[in-house]
Amino acid sequence: MPHLVSRQRGLREWRLYLLIVPSLLLVGTFVLLPAVNGIYHSFSDWDGTRAQQLVGLDNFRRAFQDTILWNSFETVSILVVFNLFKMIPSILLAVLIHRLRSDRWQYAYRALMVVPMIIPGLVTLFVWKSFFDPNLGLLNRVLDLTGLKWALVSLDQRVFHWGVFFPHVPVGWLTQPELILPSLFIWGFPWIGTVGVLIYLAGLQSISQEIYEAAELDGVGSFGKFLYIELPLILTQVRLNLLLLIIATLQGYGLQLLLLGESGGPAGKGMVPGLWMYNRAFIAGEFGYACSIGMILFGFILALTIVNNRYVRVAK
Repeated sequence: MPHLVSRQRGLREWRLYLLIVPSLLLVGTFVLLPAVNGIYHSFSDWDGTRAQQLVGLDNFRRAFQDTILWNSFETVSILVVFNLFKMIPSILLAVLIHRLRSDRWQYAYRALMVVPMIIPGLVTLFVWKSFFDPNLGLLNRVLDLTGLKWALVSLDQRVFHWGVFFPHVPVGWLTQPELILPSLFIWGFPWIGTVGVLIYLAGLQSISQEIYEAAELDGVGSFGKFLYIELPLILTQVRLNLLLLIIATLQGYGLQLLLLGESGGPAGKGMVPGLWMYNRAFIAGEFGYACSIGMILFGFILALTIVNNRYVRVAK
């Protein structure tokens, strides 16, 4: 039972509550106030200056008729599905690290997993942008050296007829509309998330050694241990990472902005809601309309969060 503080004692020691006032003021000023300000401006025609005019629900009516916005939601939905597959390598790596018999090597690998967090994310994006360069990029060099380029050309010309892979022509990963989504999927290979691995490791370390010993007595192999012991017992962490992944994918647009520009690349194939919000605000100067897009995006994320919390259950 948690220790409950009586009302009389709370009133008697009211001065202690003054210690949290600075934190509350900071949260209110830099978190809650901008959010309320964004809600207010979503109902106005605002160009980012003091000049503004309340327009009611006009911004939302316009948003529901905005084909670019809804196409961007379709694109981001595909990226969410892509990112679900990207969770698998992190889970497998966490299991491999957990199974190391040496505590020293486990600590060493955990420390190595923290190193990528030190590198600014913007640097990583610039490196990957150089990988996609059609003439000097590492990706095209790997395709040429391994012969995969010839295989892609053969599949293109003889089977699928994509019309994007040609002999003796560099692959334009970020310049051909058909290759925009595949490029966004390839980004981040081998798709190992540092935070995700550490969260999975925290769940794996809570598994009792007695469970493994009982499984070995029953003749359960390595794959069986993963399927029947480790994976079920880290579903809480998987659920948490799934929620964080969905929110980050729906909100994020920095990757698309750096790789493809504010228009989302050729034919806008890489346009996502966050990038369209940025485009309307800082390119078109329609800050009020951008706020309304942000409110719609907030509604989608809130709905998915409620669905995740209500229907994605983890057995205890």
